[in-house]
Amino acid sequence: MTPSQPETPTPDLAAVWANIQRLYPMYAELAREFVVDLPACAPELESGTDCPSAEAVKQGQLWLHQMDELIQVHQLRQFLQTSSTVDPASIAALLQHLLANPVHSDVMRDKIDFLLVQYFSQIAPDNLNDDGADLAYVAQAMEPVLGKVELKAPVWLNSLDRVLETARKCRTLNELLHGGVLEQGRKAKGQAGSLFYMPVALVAFTRFGYLMRRAFFRLMLTELNGILDGLTELEAKGIETIDCRRAQFSAQEPVVRLRMICQSWKVMFQAEYSSGQPLRMLVDLRASVETALGRNNGSAGQSKPAANAAGAAAVKKPVRAAAASVAAAAAPASGSAMRKPAPAKISPAPAKSDAPEFEISAAPDWSADGHTGK
Repeated sequence: MTPSQPETPTPDLAAVWANIQRLYPMYAELAREFVVDLPACAPELESGTDCPSAEAVKQGQLWLHQMDELIQVHQLRQFLQTSSTVDPASIAALLQHLLANPVHSDVMRDKIDFLLVQYFSQIAPDNLNDDGADLAYVAQAMEPVLGKVELKAPVWLNSLDRVLETARKCRTLNELLHGGVLEQGRKAKGQAGSLFYMPVALVAFTRFGYLMRRAFFRLMLTELNGILDGLTELEAKGIETIDCRRAQFSAQEPVVRLRMICQSWKVMFQAEYSSGQPLRMLVDLRASVETALGRNNGSAGQSKPAANAAGAAAVKKPVRAAAASVAAAAAPASGSAMRKPAPAKISPAPAKSDAPEFEISAAPDWSADGHTGK
């Protein structure tokens, strides 16, 4: 009698298992970083076998779904922006896994929305401008994840273009954060309901998120440069401290220290953008500097926005966590750290640079909506 041979997985089963194996290390690292208790998984998944049983594949899928329930949106966002091991192929695998999930909750939608924009941001060329990122271009770029998409966009998606046009007209970060623009974008996603998962809608929301990121980044860059310009003027007038209590600093904040903090915010970029506390701090710091200069008359932020090409290069790469958050940057400096740096405007980091970049989130529980649990 011929000994029975191990059952060979069918091609589909093998493909499913390969995707589970690809996601397992990423989920395990996520769990370690955010101290999430790992559910028990199939021994074959831990051993990395290439010939699993059908039961092992089933257990592997269940394990991933359990992890999906445990991992929060802000954790996924922070991890993908700071991990050096996550590449577009990993994001594509995660996207395909989540898109196959029949559960269409708000949390699942937010994860998918973030991943779509993150994936496109990583594969888009550095010199792509706003006009070039039209629906057809984005659809072609997203084919590895979404397949061939028929570009017959329903009328209700036109609202995204109206929001983008409003965002482009914003002259300051404060206007973008508190002018209702971001709320309009979130409202469009919420009102889409299950239609959000239409292939053409996924493409449209990818394009929308990418272009909103760029508008957001350009205004933030302008804000930082405005602060540095103001600090230079204050130093030229011999002013050494200013009242920055409105920005949660002290009543006599050293100008030298403020410059050091701003220069540590080399590139400010976030997949999600909102009026969260760290961003309000930036806006209020700009206002404090303008007040100290005696021109708190709405002139803040009226300088020319950063060039479109600059925003294109800077938005290309996801955030790498800075050595410290806003709170850490604001900690008292000592010794040589207080030496006055040369005045300099902030320039976007090259897209391929490995230099540390600023992380907007000041705390793990900060969310894009300014509350926890998103």
